[in-house]
Amino acid sequence: MHPRRPDGFDGLGYRGGTRDEQGFGGAFPARSFSSASDLGHWVTTPPDIPGSRNLHWGEKSSPYGVPAPTTPEGPEEEPFPGGGGGGSVPVQSSGEGRWEQEQLSRFAGFGIGLASLFTENVLAHPCIVLRRQCQVNYHAQHYHLTPFTVINIMYSFNKTQGPRALWKGMGSTFIVQGITLGAEGIISEFTPLPREVSHKWNPKQIGEHLLLKSLTYMVAMPFYSASLIETVQSEIIRDNAGILECVKEGIGRVIGMGVPHSKRLLPLLSLIFPTVLHGVLHYIISSIIQKFVLLILKRKTYNSHPAESTSPVQSMLDAYFPELIANFAASLCSDVILYPLETVLHRLHIQGTRTIIDNTDLGYEVLPINTQYEGMRDCVNTIKQEEGVLGFYKGFGAVIIQYTLHAAVLQITKIIYSTLLQNSV
Repeated sequence: MHPRRPDGFDGLGYRGGTRDEQGFGGAFPARSFSSASDLGHWVTTPPDIPGSRNLHWGEKSSPYGVPAPTTPEGPEEEPFPGGGGGGSVPVQSSGEGRWEQEQLSRFAGFGIGLASLFTENVLAHPCIVLRRQCQVNYHAQHYHLTPFTVINIMYSFNKTQGPRALWKGMGSTFIVQGITLGAEGIISEFTPLPREVSHKWNPKQIGEHLLLKSLTYMVAMPFYSASLIETVQSEIIRDNAGILECVKEGIGRVIGMGVPHSKRLLPLLSLIFPTVLHGVLHYIISSIIQKFVLLILKRKTYNSHPAESTSPVQSMLDAYFPELIANFAASLCSDVILYPLETVLHRLHIQGTRTIIDNTDLGYEVLPINTQYEGMRDCVNTIKQEEGVLGFYKGFGAVIIQYTLHAAVLQITKIIYSTLLQNSV
């Protein structure tokens, strides 16, 4: 319902004679209403406030002091049958309906993003745990390249050690992510290094942005190493450490204090290059694939669903799912491409930390880590000679399970929200 408003009305009174002659603080002359039509002529809504919800879809409030354009008056509203007075039938305006649709769209986007985030960091954590244990286990005769053997070994760990064996170290992974985001924000605030790359980028801006990423990975490196130890350490001998244990261990690794390590422990300086290399390459590959997939999906959506024929449900789904699918494809491709480098990186980080891992061949018993790599090149050559090329892909079946589960959750979420949106439209 769009109530009619006098042309000279600004929400407090007429802009004309009465208000200008008596001033803002003057007394307005009383006026009697002889009929319901006279009263209905004065019934109006409050003035539109910038940012308020009185605005209808696509409208904007006029700046202060600039009169709003007037609209032609429509047909008079029909009174209640029976002559009850000057009231009108309350009808929901199209602006309110569009506002509710926009709120529903925001809720759908939040729920879809939350489901994707929950899958990446919570449901997929058992796959990350087993994947890392297989990567650092140089004793293993079974490489677990397929998801079938991975499911079998997961069941064995859960049976012998309980569910905690597959969820260990999850809190430390969140802490590492928080430290990474915080370090990136602080460095970008106190340096001219850009946190984001604009559309009009140049090689200098790209280089400065990658330098920011490199410094961020260097700051988070000792905490990443402590988190890695928590995720691969066997639950049989693992102490009930607090959630901030990885922060304590990371700081102790930097200052040379904390849990005693063996002489085979590699210094942090020798871990900077493989850590930064893996992080920067992962970021570059995922960014390129994400932009490429998103461009393809947007073109496909534009060609298959013209703007004038797109339903509200399809519009909401097209607003959120292409980006989630692009993120999924980018993360999958970067993890697969850099899996051999990640295996080398994890073995270098875990060496000399006196970590005891689970036996991924049997599903029970424990094994010590006694590697003696001298650096990244020696680690690559040793794995290639003693374990073969497939040794770089130990535990790859866990990656297949992880992203299969992620894809299934995205598809189920899409079906659920499509049903909810269709019922609400």
